[in-house]
Amino acid sequence: MSLYRSGLGRARGLGSAKHGVGAFIAERVSGVALILLTIWLVWVAVAVARGGYAEARSILASPVHAAIAILTVDVGLYHAMIGMRVIVEDYIEKPLTKAALLILNALVGWAAAAIATVSILKIAFGAGA
Repeated sequence: MSLYRSGLGRARGLGSAKHGVGAFIAERVSGVALILLTIWLVWVAVAVARGGYAEARSILASPVHAAIAILTVDVGLYHAMIGMRVIVEDYIEKPLTKAALLILNALVGWAAAAIATVSILKIAFGAGA
C-alpha cells in the first residue's frame, strides 16, 4: 500500500521488491516444521540409542517413519540452504564470488539431500547389515 510510503518514495515508486518475502516465509514455515520434526527425531534417537542398527531398521521399516525421517533431513537442509543464501546475498559483494557461493550452496544442499534420502531408504528397505 502506498499509504505507508513517504512522499518521496511514492514519487519515485520505490518500495518492496517482493524478493525477500518468499525467502522470509519459507524460512519461517520450514523453521516451524523443524520444531515438530525435531521432537520426532529426538524420540527416534532415544529408541535407536537403546537398540542400535536393528532398532533403526525396525523403526524405518514403517513407511510413515521413513517418510518423516526423509522430511526431517530434507526440510533441515532446505532451511539451511535458505539461511546460507540470505547470508551470501547480504554479505558478499563481489558478483562472481557471490554467484559461485550461491551455486555451491545449492549443489551441496541438493547433493546432501539426495545422499541422505538414499541412505534412509536403504536402511528402510533393509539393504546392508
